Amino acid sequence: MTTYVLSDALALAGRHIRHLKRAPQRILSITLMPIMFVFLFGYLFGSSMNVPEGDYHEYIMAGIFTQMMLAGVINTGVGVAEDLSNGLVDRFRSLPMGKGSVLLGRTLSDVVLNAISCLAMLSVGLLIGWRIHGGPLKALAGFGLLLLLGYATAWLGSLIGLLLRDPQAVNSVAMVITMPLTFLSATFYPAQNLPGWVRPVAEWNPVTTLTTGMRELWGNPTGNGADPAFPLRHPVAASLIMVVVLLAVVVPLANRAYERAAAR
Repeated sequence: MTTYVLSDALALAGRHIRHLKRAPQRILSITLMPIMFVFLFGYLFGSSMNVPEGDYHEYIMAGIFTQMMLAGVINTGVGVAEDLSNGLVDRFRSLPMGKGSVLLGRTLSDVVLNAISCLAMLSVGLLIGWRIHGGPLKALAGFGLLLLLGYATAWLGSLIGLLLRDPQAVNSVAMVITMPLTFLSATFYPAQNLPGWVRPVAEWNPVTTLTTGMRELWGNPTGNGADPAFPLRHPVAASLIMVVVLLAVVVPLANRAYERAAAR
């Protein structure tokens, strides 16, 4: 049974990736948008940002990587909602496919797209002066954590898309979720530079922990100061726990929501 599900999921993932030939704008969105963010924050804001432990160009890259993974909530959610509205799910239901393969295929294809986006950002990051100082194994671990986050956000986006079923509604709700998580964190600026009540909010934000975990693995400045919040003292372990918990929650919920949507 598991073999059939995986086989069907890989076939569907290949379908989603091949479909990019008909929608080249998606290729542009996953490559040009990250590059624009790298140049925007690296050059326009880099001269005015102060990172106590090092260079802002090395600080910002993990934040931009994380932001692009969070954008997967919107991209996957809208894609799932469009599949529901155009009848694609009804066609899948008529085929002898393994249970759970549709969402698994969708999320696996999004991991591939995330990897392409990461390669584009990696190339531009190196051009603006970003370097990885943690060694090859830690570098790979950092990108592994990043793609695991992207995989989890793809499942979260699938759940939102299945519950709302309308692409515009999905886009609005996903923005409400991801925008505060992104900007009330240490994604683009050190938490210790934030004023008053904003600093503890940013320090306990799970996005800050995830971004700090990648910075630590890549040997980049974390900007956390001398006495950070507890998750920031063990960011890699805390990040893994949070992502695994998120997957453990959203995967079964998304599969149940898909069964209900397919039965309508």
